[in-house]
Amino acid sequence: MYSAPSFAVPESEESPSDPPAVEHVRCRHLLIKHNESRNPVSRRTNLPITKTRAEAWREIHQLHRSLTTVNFASFAQKYSDCGSYQKGGDLGRFTRGMMQRSFEDTAFRLEVGEISNVVETDSGFHIIVRVE
Repeated sequence: MYSAPSFAVPESEESPSDPPAVEHVRCRHLLIKHNESRNPVSRRTNLPITKTRAEAWREIHQLHRSLTTVNFASFAQKYSDCGSYQKGGDLGRFTRGMMQRSFEDTAFRLEVGEISNVVETDSGFHIIVRVE
C-alpha cells in the first residue's frame, strides 16, 4: 500500500495571515441630491431639491473630474447637500452598520487618501474620500 510522504512547511514558508479587519474608517463625502432622493432637501441651502436624477448624475460627475484630496473639503462646503458640508464633508469615524450599504462598502474598500468613484444611495450621489 502506497503512502504519500508527509512533510511540514517551515514557518518561514507559511502563507501570511490575512491583515486585520478595519474596525472603523473616517471619511469626507460630497452628496448631490435629486428630486427622487429619500429626503430631497439640501442641508446647505435648506431648499427643496428640484434637479432630476439625470441632472444630479451629470453634476456629480463634473465635480468628480475636478476633485483632489487637497480641494475635497472646499468642494464639499460649496456643493454638498449633506449637513456635513459645514465640516468640509467630514463624517467623522464610523463602523460597519452605521451607513447605507453601498456607501459603507465603498468607504471600507478605499485606501487612506483615495477618492471613490460616484456611489449611489437612497440619499443621492456621493463621492467619498477616506481620511483615516
